[in-house]
Amino acid sequence: MTHGGPDLIVWDFDGVLNRNLVDGRFVWADDLEADLGLSRSSLDAYIFRSGRIRTVIVGEERLVDVAAEWLATQDTDISADAFLSYWFAKDAHPDAEVVRYLRSHPARHVIGTNNPACRARFIEADMGFASLVEHVFASGRMGVAKPDAAYFKSITDWSGVPAARTLLVDDSALNCEAARALGWQAFHFTDATRHLLPQVLT
Repeated sequence: MTHGGPDLIVWDFDGVLNRNLVDGRFVWADDLEADLGLSRSSLDAYIFRSGRIRTVIVGEERLVDVAAEWLATQDTDISADAFLSYWFAKDAHPDAEVVRYLRSHPARHVIGTNNPACRARFIEADMGFASLVEHVFASGRMGVAKPDAAYFKSITDWSGVPAARTLLVDDSALNCEAARALGWQAFHFTDATRHLLPQVLT
C-alpha cells in the first residue's frame, strides 16, 4: 500500500460500525414488551446473565435453538425465527460516520465481531456489509471469540498482512489489549475517543 496508515483494518461491529449501544446497554430490546409482549428481564436472565450467550457466540449452540427454549417459557406464540428477525432488525443502526471512514480508506477492510453465524449473515446480506468488506470474521463461525489470541491469529493468517500493519478498531479495551499483545495496532473506540479515529487511520 502507498498510504501511510494500516494495510488491514479490522472493524468491530456492535458499538463501532453499528451504533446500537447506549451506556453499554444494547437498546434493541427497549420496546420488547410493548411490541411483542415479551419480558426483557426474562430474556436477559435466560440468555445473557446466565452466560448461555457465550456458548452461542462461539457456535457451540445455535441462537435460534436457545431463543426457542426461552420463548417456550413465555406466554407467546411467536416463533424463534420471527423473534430473531425482530431482534436483528431492531438492532441495526449503522453508524454513518464510521461507515464513511471505512468506505474512504484505501486499506483492506474486514469485520471482526463476536456474533453467531445467523447474525453474521444478517450483517452481510440484510445490512449490506458484504459489499463493503472482504470478509466478516464472526466468532460463531470460527469457534473462537475475542479476546482469545487464536481469533486474531486466524485473521493474520488469512490476510497475510503483518501484525504491525493491522489495525483493530474496537469498543472493548480488553480486545484492544489482546490485539496489541500480538503486535497489532489497536484503537479503543468510545464516544469520548471517536473524534480521534481519523488521525489513527492516516
